Amino acid sequence: MKKHILKSLSIVFVLALAFTYVSCNDEWTEELYEHYISFRAPLDDNGVTAVYVPYSRHADDGSYLYGEGLSNYLLPTIVSGSTTNAKDIEVHVTHSDTLRDLNYQRFQNRQELYYVDMSDYAKYPATTTIKAGEDVSLLDIRFDFKGIDMSKKWVLPIEVEKSDSYGYKPHPRKHYSKAMLRIYPYNNYSGNYAATTLKLANGYDTSEAIGMETSRAYVVDENTVFFYAGNIDETRTDRALYKVFARFSEGDQGAVELWAENPDMQFWTDGKSSFRIYDRVDEVQPYLVHHYIILNNISYTFVDYTSVVGVELPYTAEGSMTLERKINTQIPNEDQAIEW
Repeated sequence: MKKHILKSLSIVFVLALAFTYVSCNDEWTEELYEHYISFRAPLDDNGVTAVYVPYSRHADDGSYLYGEGLSNYLLPTIVSGSTTNAKDIEVHVTHSDTLRDLNYQRFQNRQELYYVDMSDYAKYPATTTIKAGEDVSLLDIRFDFKGIDMSKKWVLPIEVEKSDSYGYKPHPRKHYSKAMLRIYPYNNYSGNYAATTLKLANGYDTSEAIGMETSRAYVVDENTVFFYAGNIDETRTDRALYKVFARFSEGDQGAVELWAENPDMQFWTDGKSSFRIYDRVDEVQPYLVHHYIILNNISYTFVDYTSVVGVELPYTAEGSMTLERKINTQIPNEDQAIEW
């Protein structure tokens, strides 16, 4: 009896192995997953995808590729699956209305903190084709940044259009077939400056001034940025009232012109600001270049007239700020070479 049981178990085990072997072989020839369409645009904690795009796209010789303030971004559009895509897929792309829902989920009724739809500054084709034998197509999004106000939090919301007649299925997982692109145009001088050596004082006596942590410079045009005065940052709902503009002269060093357009700030500067640029090769990773911009001799005063109703609070800022960009020289693509 015991021998018969062992024999039966052996037969069952052999049959199971055979079935598993056949099944595994079938997995290599049969599709295990749907050929869903999605964007390669992973979301961060704020519900958007940070995308850094040059203010002006340049050719290899330094000339404008499309013109000053004109640029583009190639958004990967992908088809999923365990087998190679066997046909041309014409993917339809359209504007997404999910920005409204995202704003409410993130900020509730604080509309002054909302992301702003930047569709007026962007254009993209209505379709992009993923060719047979390929799994990725690049959607060419064109931007016209001239006149853009970067005190607003610009987002481009797009999605894969759904229709039974198109012959494909947008990815069913949440956000996979949508892209919420938080666009940051950059020029040679924009980015997060270390500001620990920029001292900020209440009033005009700088003897007890303290350093700040960072100060972000936003694009205005090819050679101009703005940052917010003092310790004002993007979290302030009235931040647009406190822009300090900085125009850099040509070359690796020279003068920086500082000014403010809002007369209520009562902005004053001594006009002695300057900058210098230098590079340093990383000692451990020689393919990595540290690119520095040092903004020296900063000295300005302004008043905060909105924090307390009817009260003007004077501030003085003096010192320097430093921008560092880490550039991977092994990557030819300008956008991807910079480690943001």
